[in-house]
Amino acid sequence: LPALWDSQLLMKDLHFDGVPVKIYFPREPSLGKRRGVIFFHGGCGIFGSIRGFERICRYITRKSDSVVVSVGYHLAPEHKYPAQTLDCLAATVHLLQNADTYGVDPARVVVCGDSAGGTYAASVCQELAHRTDIPKLRAQVLIYPFLQALSFNLPSHQQNASTAFLSRDRTVHAILKYLNKDCSLKEPILAGSHVPESMNLKYKKWVSPDLIPEVFKLGYKPPLPASFLPQVHEEVPELFEARFSPLLAEDAVVCLLPDTCIITCEHDVLRDDGLLYKKRLEDSNVRVTWHHVQKGFH
Repeated sequence: LPALWDSQLLMKDLHFDGVPVKIYFPREPSLGKRRGVIFFHGGCGIFGSIRGFERICRYITRKSDSVVVSVGYHLAPEHKYPAQTLDCLAATVHLLQNADTYGVDPARVVVCGDSAGGTYAASVCQELAHRTDIPKLRAQVLIYPFLQALSFNLPSHQQNASTAFLSRDRTVHAILKYLNKDCSLKEPILAGSHVPESMNLKYKKWVSPDLIPEVFKLGYKPPLPASFLPQVHEEVPELFEARFSPLLAEDAVVCLLPDTCIITCEHDVLRDDGLLYKKRLEDSNVRVTWHHVQKGFH
């Protein structure tokens, strides 16, 4: 839809360290510095745009009386992973370092994203966890985020395997497209053949159906153990990086994360990623607010 003039907002198209951004400012004067919200759009890292999420960003600006920065990170596969995360990180650091320029309180900056944008938000928070040269992020808002590629056989994957738009099959297909990998790897990855037993044992404390509340496991059947295929594992090392799968980050990073809001939807293959991260954060004494949309879908 064409961009329309908004009587309540001012908008500027800029670049933060070479990354395209659109900034939404409330027109109403403020007595002090406003909150800042950095928004990363969804789209599996391969589609989506600032324009495509303009109405959402306008809504957030109006309802929260915040300055919203929508980040137009460069898309894969033309711009190879991890270019998307690095763009989001660069834009975030720029705002934190120059908050006063945009009327933003540097102590009240929030990162927010949906789907893959939620992945980037989680990753940016982790990347900045140990930084002491810039202001700390105040919070992260993760809207049905993708957070791990270790298992595609959690209860939410089974229950929503054929859900419209984002099926279990399409999720892995999009991941392979995003990483510019051979899509013939999809079936062994869906089966879990990309994960060696040692890695399954290491991450079982963070990624396991045993950690999902029983109310979300209706009809769940544990899958048969998959045969490990070293050649598949070697083709997709990115899947096990914390930058790609934030749920696999080490405890020393997770315990430093800011206040978190996680939004999950019932009819979503990624629902359990959010539930597992919620538990992980709470176990690390990070304050979490959780909203579950019972009839929601990805």
